[in-house]
Order: sequence, then C-alpha cells, then structure tokens
Amino acid sequence: MKVLDLLNLNYKKELPFVVYRKPNSESICGFFCENNSLIFTDTFKESGFVFAPFNNESKTILFSHKNSTFVEEEIVELSINENKNEHFKSEFGKDFHIELVNKAVKTLKNTDLQKVVISRKEEVLLAEFNFLNTFKKLLNNYPNAMVYVWFHPKIGLWLGATPETLLTLEDSIFTTMSLAGTQLFKGDLNVVWKNKEIEEQQLVSDFIEHQISSLSENFTIEKAKSIRAGSLLHLKSRVEGSLKSNSTLKELIMALHPTPAVCGLPRDMARDFIVNNENYKRDFYTGFLGEINRQTNNKLKSNLFVNLRCMNIIANKANIYVGGGITKDSIAEHEWQETVAKTTTMKSVL
Repeated sequence: MKVLDLLNLNYKKELPFVVYRKPNSESICGFFCENNSLIFTDTFKESGFVFAPFNNESKTILFSHKNSTFVEEEIVELSINENKNEHFKSEFGKDFHIELVNKAVKTLKNTDLQKVVISRKEEVLLAEFNFLNTFKKLLNNYPNAMVYVWFHPKIGLWLGATPETLLTLEDSIFTTMSLAGTQLFKGDLNVVWKNKEIEEQQLVSDFIEHQISSLSENFTIEKAKSIRAGSLLHLKSRVEGSLKSNSTLKELIMALHPTPAVCGLPRDMARDFIVNNENYKRDFYTGFLGEINRQTNNKLKSNLFVNLRCMNIIANKANIYVGGGITKDSIAEHEWQETVAKTTTMKSVL
C-alpha cells in the first residue's frame, strides 16, 4: 500500500507524518510533511490534522493540507510479523496509584468535586519493536476505533486505538458522545451496569448539555446503551445538535475538551487535582486528534477523537497510558484492576 510505503520513507527521513483509519472505515489516510517544522494552530480554521495535548494551555500541533502530501486509499489485507516480547506484568506503580485513588475518594467526600479521572503511565521494555507491525495489528484488532500512528522528530512517536469521539462537525451539524463506565466484554452486550457507572455516565451527559447548549440549537441526547471497544464495554449516549451561525469549531472544542471522561467534574477543580497529584505529565494522552475542515462532497467536515488507549515509544520502551473515573464510592483495588484491564489494548499488539 502506498500509504505504508510513504510512512516508512518519512520515518527513515525523520519527517513528520500521521497515518490513520477512522472507526469502521474501509480506507486509510495519511498526511506526510515536507519538512520538520513544528506548526501550531490556535484558531482551528485551517484544513488538516490536529494533535492536541490534555492541557489546553499547551499548543495544538497541525499537519496542514497546505504543507503536507495527503493520501487516501482502500485498505488491503495486511501481512504481519510477530514481535517477540515477553509477558508484561502490571505491578509497578500499584502502591502509588492506590494511594492516589484513596486521596481522590477522600477529596470527593469532603469537597464539591463529583468525579476525577486518575491516570498512570506504565513503562514496558521492548526486546524488539516494529512500529509498522504494531500499527497493522491495531488496524486488525480494533475495527471500531480511530487507529493512528503519529510522528514528529521534535515530539516523538505515538500510536493508539481510541474508542471515543470528541466531536464530528459537518457544516453546522455536530455530534458527540457521552461515554463512561467500564467492564470486561464476556461475549454479550446485554449486561447489567452498577449505579456508580450509570450515575457517572449521566454526569457526563449533563456536563455536555451545560457546556454546549448556548452554542447550539436542536440539541438531543439519546438513551445510554452498551458499546464494545476491544475487550471492554462502555456506556454511551449519542449527542446531536446544530451549531449556531455565530459559533465556531474552536468554541465547540473548548467547551468539550477536556471531557469528564478524561478529567472530571467540576472540570477546573478536577484538572487542578490531576495536575497537582498525578506524578507524571500526560502530554498528548487524553488530548485529542483528527481531521479539521476537510472538504468532502461539498461539505466541510471535522472528525476529532479523544486520545485514549494510546502509547508513545522512546527507544526500546513503550509508555502506555491508562486511567479511570473516580467517584466517592470507588474502591481503590477495583480501580487499579480496571487500569490493568485497559493496558491490554496496547500490550496485545506489542
């Protein structure tokens, strides 16, 4: 496939690129930059691919149509060689994570904080790593996810398979999703959800309504249902509306990001807790990525996704990022096990 050849070529030349496949799509797309300049956007008015960090105060990187070669082609069968890495254990960092969850629960019980998302970074040493193979496995294993490999020599190499849409905008019509709750998929979508998870998902829906009702018209939120993301299930509601004529894509992004699914509620309070207590910098984990202002069939489309189930590669090490929503009823050991379950998305392709 031409896209994969260009991907290899740019990586060898240390030139920036992103290659991705949107959920349930039959085609694969790529932006291939002509030089290694770092270009940022703060207006979201350009046309291209954005890669944004968790923290809104940091800059959003743009690969623009103007400064890149864009290629799209149909996916053909992918040949994959097996990497030979050993079984990975997830015990490192457990004590700190449990301590942090307990601290969060205490804060939730004694303040106005309703929910906070606590995350961690797990380092995995790799005996061997072939990023192209790993990317192909992600494409094969997660057809319902936004699967990507993103590289910039000044930033690093990131791969992911995220199940969560931040927003889509087609001319003035937008959709987003209210996503929360996690349990293991055991062959059936008709599962029972605990009150904690139902309430958590309702909090997300209420937040979205509060944040974007002033920007939109004809606003609707569907009833929650179970959706599958690899080996996990989540509770999801589809949200839809039309952007008012005086509202912008940037306003919509800033209203939604970071979402309660990756930060918490109230948002500013949760973000302060995260920044002051997590023992690492999230960087692009729980940021967002995707196409903005792409001209398709005489329509202007933006497709943005929350950067979950992702990792970045540094030399012979993969940094895998996972987290979970904490409420006052959370049990620290259960929350730890949930993060361990979430590491399987990335570990299964290493």
